[in-house]
Amino acid sequence: MVSVYYSLVEWAGMGDQVFVGLNNYKVLFTQDPIFWPSVLRTLYISLASLLQVPIAIVVAILVSRYVRRPNFLISSYFLPVILSVVVIGQLWKSIYNPASLGGMLNQMLIKFGLESWTKTWLGDTDWAIFALCFVIFWQYIGYHVLIQFTGVQNISSDIYEAASIDGAEGFKADRYITLPLLSPVIKISVVLAAIGSLKAFDLIVVMTGGGPANTTEVISTHMYYMTFNSFKYGYGSAISTFLVAFCLVMTVLLNLAFKRAEEAAS
Repeated sequence: MVSVYYSLVEWAGMGDQVFVGLNNYKVLFTQDPIFWPSVLRTLYISLASLLQVPIAIVVAILVSRYVRRPNFLISSYFLPVILSVVVIGQLWKSIYNPASLGGMLNQMLIKFGLESWTKTWLGDTDWAIFALCFVIFWQYIGYHVLIQFTGVQNISSDIYEAASIDGAEGFKADRYITLPLLSPVIKISVVLAAIGSLKAFDLIVVMTGGGPANTTEVISTHMYYMTFNSFKYGYGSAISTFLVAFCLVMTVLLNLAFKRAEEAAS
C-alpha cells in the first residue's frame, strides 16, 4: 500500500512530496519509450521459462525410470539454483565473451568451423535477450526437475503394476497415469516459472545492466533504474505497483487455464 501511495506523488526520495494523482501512470503508459518494450521482454522471458516445465517432466520420468540411484544426479541438476547469481552472471559473461577475450562459446564455434556464427552475444542487440533467456533456463531447470521428480516418486508403484497387467506400459502409462497424477505438481511448476520470471532482475543487472541500448530491459530493471539512478521514487513506485498487479493477473489467468483444462479432461 505504501508503494501505491508513493505512485501518486512526485518525489525524489528526499524533500517535499508533490501529489500528482495518476500522472505517473499516464506518463508510464503513454510517454515512456522503454516501458512497453520492457513489458514485452518480460512476457517473452516468462514464456521462454515455461519451456523448463515439459523438459523437466521428461527428465524426471527418465531419471526415475532408468537411473538406479538418482539422488546424486538430481542434486547435480539442482546445483545452479543454489549458486550465487553474481557467480553465475560472471561465469556466463566469460563464456559469452569474444574469442579474443577467451570466450568459450565463440572459441568452440571457431574450432568446429562455424566462425560465421560467432557474435558478441551480450553486446548484440538482436541476440542479448536470447543469451539471457538461455542462462535463466540453465539456472532454474534443475529446480523444476526436482519438483517433478518428487512428484513422480510419490506415485505408487502399485498403480503402474496394475496398469501393466492391462497393457499400459512405457509412454502409454506416462500418458494415462503419470501426467494426470502429476497435474497438481505441474501446476506449481508452471506458476513458479511464469511468475518468477516476471520478477527477473538480479541476473540481468549482473550480465547486461539492461543493455545494449535497453534491449534487455525488463519491468523490474526499469523500476530499479528509475528509482535509484534517476531518483524518481514516485515514478518507480508506479512501475512496482504495475508489476505487482501484473503478477496477480498472470496468476489468476494461469489458475483459470488450469481449471478449464481440468474441467475439459473430466
